Amino acid sequence: MSIGQRSGAAATPAFDASASATTPAEAKELAMVGGVKPRRYGSWYVAEHRIRSMRSYLQTIVATSIGNPLVYLFALGVGLASLIDTNLGPTGFNGISYLAFVAPALLCTAAVTVAAEESTYPMMMGFKWNPIFYGMNAAPITGNQIVNGMVISILARIIPTCAIYFVVMLLFGAVASPWGALGILVASLTGISVGLVIMSYTSRIEEDKGQMAMIMRFGITPMFLFSGTFFSLGQMPIYLQWIGWISPLWHGTELGRVLSYGASEPTWLTVLHIAYPLALCWFGWKATQRVVTRRLNK
Repeated sequence: MSIGQRSGAAATPAFDASASATTPAEAKELAMVGGVKPRRYGSWYVAEHRIRSMRSYLQTIVATSIGNPLVYLFALGVGLASLIDTNLGPTGFNGISYLAFVAPALLCTAAVTVAAEESTYPMMMGFKWNPIFYGMNAAPITGNQIVNGMVISILARIIPTCAIYFVVMLLFGAVASPWGALGILVASLTGISVGLVIMSYTSRIEEDKGQMAMIMRFGITPMFLFSGTFFSLGQMPIYLQWIGWISPLWHGTELGRVLSYGASEPTWLTVLHIAYPLALCWFGWKATQRVVTRRLNK
């Protein structure tokens, strides 16, 4: 007795004979119907893939998300802040404690650091070491959708990181106003604006020659040090203040301070703090889409 006879009527054929008899026009129509969801939700499919791949270093993400705010806020809040507050008084630093002054800057810095990490090697990996972007593009997923998916995945890591950081800030008493909760959104906007600008560059790289390390060493670190993080930008020499003016981290930090404890500044400057990172997001997003689409279509 053959295998087919033993299995009886319940046996499932290896393929659908009726499907094999379709005409080329019908096959094309079926393919078009099957590609509707990828074409519509392609960005979310890419984001899902990237978020799932983050599980390979989930322990690092969790450890840094909790450990970094504890270490930074403890060192600055108990260490450096105690020295400053002892000399100037608990409200001697621009009318508030030093910890309240520096906390919004650290929150924005955490978002920028995460965005820089996710916008460098993962972007190049999709083209070179694990060229999955080409496979995605062979399906009905466009270069624009790939970029959008990467941006969504970066935000999916930035926002929880900022939320955890903010909770630790509350535990340390570093938030004086309920409006400070909006600092999570401000920090996320700051981070993604930096990340998109970095992506517009890393999406062009074909060979790793240390460019990623240079971005962190000569881009992110100077931004952290010269963006009014630990002291007001006006205390720096005028010939160095321009670094802060063009730094999205400074704009995010200053806006965070306005929300956190009501730092005084002109209305036009507050508007600029919002408009500048939004402009960087638009520029980086469009530039990255253009580069990725052109590279995939070579």
